[in-house]
Amino acid sequence: MENSSYPLYFNLTMFVNIGNYRYLTFVLCFLLYTFIISANLIIIVVISREKTLHEPMYIFILCLSINSLYGSAGFFVRFLRDLLSDTHLISRPACFTQIYVIYTYASCEFTILGIMAYDRYVAVCQPLHYHNKITPKVVSKLIAFALIYPGISDAACLYLAFRLPLCGNKIPKVFCANWTVVKLSCVTTVINNLVGMFVIVTTIFLPLGFVLYTYARIFHLCRNRSSEFKAKVIQSCLPHIITFVNYSITVFCDVALSRIDLEELNPFLAVILSLEFVVIPPILNPLVYGLKLPEIRKLMFRMLSCSKHDKQTKP
Repeated sequence: MENSSYPLYFNLTMFVNIGNYRYLTFVLCFLLYTFIISANLIIIVVISREKTLHEPMYIFILCLSINSLYGSAGFFVRFLRDLLSDTHLISRPACFTQIYVIYTYASCEFTILGIMAYDRYVAVCQPLHYHNKITPKVVSKLIAFALIYPGISDAACLYLAFRLPLCGNKIPKVFCANWTVVKLSCVTTVINNLVGMFVIVTTIFLPLGFVLYTYARIFHLCRNRSSEFKAKVIQSCLPHIITFVNYSITVFCDVALSRIDLEELNPFLAVILSLEFVVIPPILNPLVYGLKLPEIRKLMFRMLSCSKHDKQTKP
């Protein structure tokens, strides 16, 4: 096989030539990334420091924030650099590394949301058995599964894509993606498609179906309960529902975009739609959990007010 079948670099072709506005775009995106880091770090620090929040639900929220930092770093670090660059070539190892980081972030987000749904289901439908079923050992096993399985399954997809001889090096996106690389293949990709479909079903559709099932059971239980009980359930479950719906929409947009020719769309629209699932969830998650859950909100404001007070009292 010729070396040209395994290009050393890929060309990210969806960067729009924005001329003098690229510096303004860089500043705005840098501020956006700074906000993502700050907001998620606040959630992580608050939950880590406060022993009263060392409960399963908050541990899962902490995992979401860590995953948001992981996924956004896999995208923004390279993206900010490319905004200021005249060329948008990315080396083969860097491209496949970015694919792995972004895809494991996406898969872990769904599996974490799945185990969070199980936690809410047990808390609402089986409250007397909650502490027997959701033990620290069970929480550790659930988190380990939510992180390890996506890592292994996405690595399998990446390995199959890495071995493919390619007939080009142009990727019509602003970041590397597995399916866009597979479409460059010079040979049949039946195995890649089958393995990819299996991974999508097990890391996206199964958690999706499980979340829908758990909330169907929760809503069925709430139907004949008091208004006070319904209000408590809504307060507890609403942040998870908002996060889950938002993330599902952004992921399905990305999956749909990967199956069409992006170059036929308006370039700005194509870029914005392709960035949704790596930008919106890391922004929305800390806002939803930080503002909607009173326990986290109180401690966040207390921590911020204490830090301001400490600064004012220093000579």
